[in-house]
Amino acid sequence: MPDTLTLANARLILPSGEVSGAITMRGGEIIEIATGPTLPPGAVDCAGDYVAPGLIELHTDNLERHIRPRPSAHWPHDAAIVAHDAELAACGITTVFDAIRVGSIEGKGGVGWSRYARDLAHELLEMRGAGALKISHHIHLRAEICSETLVEELAQFAPEDRVGILSLMDHTPGQRQFADIDQYRTYMKGKHGLSEEVFLEHVESRTALGARVRDGHEQAAVEAAQRLGAVLASHDDTTVDHVARSAVHGIALAEFPTTEDAARACHQHGIKVMMGAPNLIRGGSHSGNVAAQELAEADLLDILSSDYVPAALLYAAVKLGEIWGDMARAMATVSTAPAQATGLMDRGQLAEGMRADLIRFATVRGVPVLRGVWSAGNRVA
Repeated sequence: MPDTLTLANARLILPSGEVSGAITMRGGEIIEIATGPTLPPGAVDCAGDYVAPGLIELHTDNLERHIRPRPSAHWPHDAAIVAHDAELAACGITTVFDAIRVGSIEGKGGVGWSRYARDLAHELLEMRGAGALKISHHIHLRAEICSETLVEELAQFAPEDRVGILSLMDHTPGQRQFADIDQYRTYMKGKHGLSEEVFLEHVESRTALGARVRDGHEQAAVEAAQRLGAVLASHDDTTVDHVARSAVHGIALAEFPTTEDAARACHQHGIKVMMGAPNLIRGGSHSGNVAAQELAEADLLDILSSDYVPAALLYAAVKLGEIWGDMARAMATVSTAPAQATGLMDRGQLAEGMRADLIRFATVRGVPVLRGVWSAGNRVA
C-alpha cells in the first residue's frame, strides 16, 4: 500500500457522530480527518460509503471451531490460527481477544473437555510474533469453574503472555445458562446424542463436581486475573445475587447476562454489559435467555460480541443503529466501548493519532457489505 492513503467522500463515523469527509493514514496511524465533500488528488473515492473504526471482538469461539471443525476431527493448529485470522479480517474485525478454555474434565458420551489452552496460546503467540497474522490478537482465558484441572492450568500462564481478559464460566447443570434442566437436556442430547441414562449420569457427576470446586476455583481465577493483569469478566449472570458476587470479585465486564434483572444490576454496580450479536440478529437467544434487543431498548447494552458467528458483529451493529436511530452510538458498541473496557486506548475510534484500524462498508437491504479493511494502516481485506 502507499505510504499515505486518504479515503475521501465518505460517511465518517466519528465519536461525536456521523459526518461527510476524508480520513488520511500514514505509518499505521490516522494523521488527519477533514470534513466536507472534497476529493483530494490521489484519494480513494468512497462514493458515500461508511468509514468506521475497525471492529474489536472480546469473546469469540471461532478459533476453537477452526481447531476442531467436527467433534472427532482435529485440525493442525498453525493452519487453524491463520484461517481464523483471515476470516476475522474479512469480517472487519481488526482486534480480537481469542477465547481459550482453561479447565478440563473427563466425561462419558464424548462430553469431556480435553486440555489444550497452554499449547494453543503458545502457538498463537508464536504465529503473532512471526508476523503471520493480519490483525491484532490477544488472549481471553475462559476459566471453566466446573472442571478438574483449572488451578493447574491457570498456573501455566504468566504476565508475559499478555492475557487481556479472564472470564469466570460456570457450566454446571442447574447453574446460570443451564439453570433450566429441560433446556439443558435438549441441548446436550441434540449436540452429543446422549441417551437419557447417560444424560442423567452426566448431570449428577457435573453437579457434584461444581458443588465441590466452585468456591475454590472462583477464588483461584480471580487471583490469576490479578497476577496476569487481565480484565475480569463474568459469564451468564442470571440473578441479582450473581451480579453482587461478581462485584465483590471486581468484575468489570458481564458477558451475556441471561435476564434483564441481571443486566440492570450490572449497570448499578458499574459493570459493562456485553451481549451476543447473533442474539440481536436472530431476535432472541438460542438458549431461551433475554433478547439483546430488549436490553438495547432498555439502555442496558454496552458492547456486542460476535460469539459464534464472526460476520454477525458488523451486521448487528448496523441493526442496532437502526434500533437506536444512531449509527455512531451503535458502532461504539463494537469499537470504542470494547477498546476502553480492555484498556486499549490507542484504537476504537476515528481520531487523529489513533491506530489506523478502519473499515469501509456500504449497506444493501440493511446488510453491511465490506469494501475494505485496514489494520494498523495495512490493507488486510
